[in-house]
Amino acid sequence: MYKVRKRTGKLIEFDLAKISNAITLAFDACEKQYNQNIIDFLALKVTANFEPKIKNGAIAVEDIQDSVEQVLIQADYAEVAKAYILYRRQHEKLRSVKNTLLDYWREIHKKAGYVEISTPIMLNQDLWHRSGHWDHYKDNMYTTVIDDVPFALKPMNCPGGMLVYKSQPHSYRDLPLRVGELGIVHRHELSGALHGLFRVRCFTQDDAHIFMTPDQVKDEIKGVAKLIDDVYSLFGFKYHMELSTMPEDHIGTDEQWEVATNGLVSALNELGKPYVINEGDGAFYGPKIDFHLEDSLGRTWQCGTIQLDMQMPERFDLEYVGADGEKHRPVMIHRVCFGSIERFIGILTEHYAGAFPLWLAPVQVKVMPITDRTNNYAKHVADRLEKAGLRVETDLRNEKIGYKIREAQSQKIPYMLVLGDKEAENDTISVRTLSGEQSVEALPDFIARLQADVKSRKS
Repeated sequence: MYKVRKRTGKLIEFDLAKISNAITLAFDACEKQYNQNIIDFLALKVTANFEPKIKNGAIAVEDIQDSVEQVLIQADYAEVAKAYILYRRQHEKLRSVKNTLLDYWREIHKKAGYVEISTPIMLNQDLWHRSGHWDHYKDNMYTTVIDDVPFALKPMNCPGGMLVYKSQPHSYRDLPLRVGELGIVHRHELSGALHGLFRVRCFTQDDAHIFMTPDQVKDEIKGVAKLIDDVYSLFGFKYHMELSTMPEDHIGTDEQWEVATNGLVSALNELGKPYVINEGDGAFYGPKIDFHLEDSLGRTWQCGTIQLDMQMPERFDLEYVGADGEKHRPVMIHRVCFGSIERFIGILTEHYAGAFPLWLAPVQVKVMPITDRTNNYAKHVADRLEKAGLRVETDLRNEKIGYKIREAQSQKIPYMLVLGDKEAENDTISVRTLSGEQSVEALPDFIARLQADVKSRKS
């Protein structure tokens, strides 16, 4: 039993074990950051605060979560409390950026003729032997045994894509078949190699596999290159391309590699863009074109890639029926645009210095009443903005408006709406942009302008 003395002096007792599930859920994010002793202390503080709500040793998770910030701020571990709150809020905002990127990914891939799939995170280990990944990648894989059968968490999505293709027969009329997946992958990275969002053990890979006939290879490579170019141009990235050739550790014959490499060279030459040769740095199953983008700080990042593979279709016995009625082996492309979504978010954050363009910003508009008298009008404005599909925050704190503006600017929020008695009386809004421009507008006009900018993804 735990004993906690409240500020009133009353001593209460409770069994933490009976409410451990509620505590665990409420502090899930915090547990990942701080040691258990601090978590236990904060758990006591939270539970003590809700002592009247404890019935039969239980407490509702919602009761903890609704006021957890207030309780943590009052805790003696004030810095830990602030860090937890910051962690939670930043996590929510980065999740918004991620979801917006994923929506964009789905939109452009649907237009480009891709179908989206979702394959299991864990696959039978035999599949990784069959694909060749086990011999070349096993040290970076997490494994387990279920009912005496060895399994592995996928470090990439390839075998799952092979099984999807193999699940039904295909004709040459079905090709090219473009299959995309926002797959969650796990890679065993050394702790010293981990680096924020840039190097993690679990991330979302925007993978795709294109199955095609040999005569479709060139056009498909050019199509993927254009898609990647469109994506990077949207974010204002410059980039250069590298052709990576056969490494020492590879599968397949030299002849197969020569055919695959020549296919990439031919496509690159038709694109008419410069590229450099990166000898011996291809994937173990085929040559590749890597896209190295340059951010606003002048740093380069390898994100997009196009890999031509003749090995896995052979290993997984993939087939299609040709125009001659005979069975043939398809050629396959592995490709990504973003690479790791989490890593791409890290790159974007530094590229924009946190000032995301409107369509991507986690908070697009901050509504700030000057006095309590205009709180209701501020709520009305925020409600109309939210109904229009915009991401909005409302600051109703009893603080000076200058302080609210400076805080919103430090958070890189694109638009700030300052609402006083005059705006409420005239049903208008005073608009301030992150760059400092100011204007007075009618709310419907402002909403229409922002909706147009979001739809066009204006930078």
